Amino acid sequence: MTEDLTMDHLLPAGIALGAGLLGAFGLRMLLRWLAGHAGRTRWSGDDVIVAALRTVAPWAAVAGGVAGAAAALPLTRTVQHSVNQVLQVLLIFVATVTAARVIAGLVRTVTSSRSGVAGSATIFVNITRILVLALGFLVILQTLGVSIAPMLTALGVGGLAVALALQDTLANLFAGIHILASKTVQPGDYIQLSSGEEGYVEDINWRQTTVRELSNNLVVIPNGQLAKSNMTNFMRPEQQLTVLVQVGVSYDSDLDHVERVTTEVIAEVMTEVSGAVPDHEPAIRFHTFGDSRIGFTVILGVGEFSDQYRIKHEFIKRLHRRYRAEGIRIPSPARTVALQQGAVVLPQQRLGEDTVPLP
Repeated sequence: MTEDLTMDHLLPAGIALGAGLLGAFGLRMLLRWLAGHAGRTRWSGDDVIVAALRTVAPWAAVAGGVAGAAAALPLTRTVQHSVNQVLQVLLIFVATVTAARVIAGLVRTVTSSRSGVAGSATIFVNITRILVLALGFLVILQTLGVSIAPMLTALGVGGLAVALALQDTLANLFAGIHILASKTVQPGDYIQLSSGEEGYVEDINWRQTTVRELSNNLVVIPNGQLAKSNMTNFMRPEQQLTVLVQVGVSYDSDLDHVERVTTEVIAEVMTEVSGAVPDHEPAIRFHTFGDSRIGFTVILGVGEFSDQYRIKHEFIKRLHRRYRAEGIRIPSPARTVALQQGAVVLPQQRLGEDTVPLP
């Protein structure tokens, strides 16, 4: 200190410090009131901004009070510079963390509100947060008088070695960015890979994609493997899809009657079963003269992939009950084995016989 500490120094310092604390309390109460109003709006971005300001604004008020108190005290130039530098670093750190939260929250809000963009994909959020924190760290170093130019040069030179060492990790990272940018897969989609994995996409992060199977188990797939696999997305371009059910009736059936009864059952299922598409046009296509039956395909419309199991279940039950009531027979395959002296007649359906002599 350049002079003795007196009440003339302590009183302004105490007033400045008290004003800073009082301002921090007032700002926190004000922002709490704003948070209540922001929670009643449709846009969730204002919630993110207010929540972030509730962190940075009180700290800024406290730092301002401490800076005012330090200016009122008879401190040496070196001590004053150190105090100001510490306060600057504290404010930059708080502002950086707050900015990272705000920007990451806004990115999450924007992606969740736009169709075709990953709503719960963390890869964009994590990359945004890392970039903001890295910029804040460089600003802090510059504030402390540390030259960042040699550091950036060293990072550029060492980047090649790091890229070679983390080749698989970087491949998964860029594969995840490519998957999300191309909009071929988004969280919530039901996918099936050529390797057999299938389920709902839960999340796509910087390294891997998490898929939840219908059995509620989680399958973790590296982004690089996902990008290279042949994949079927059952949610795109539309969530609704059609499923095929194979049916067969006996040769003595009246096919017009069969078609009319089946159409009525389809219409009943489409309007009464949850997950069906009520405006789906019934489709029945006869296609095969089989060994013991005439085969045809029933095309049903379902709202999304997992609905097909419930709809098939109800359709088969109701169709079987209606066929029995209408006298329509669904024959089971019949094989006849005829034994003759010196030969065995192979099992046949209705057409022809092949005879193989006994050895």
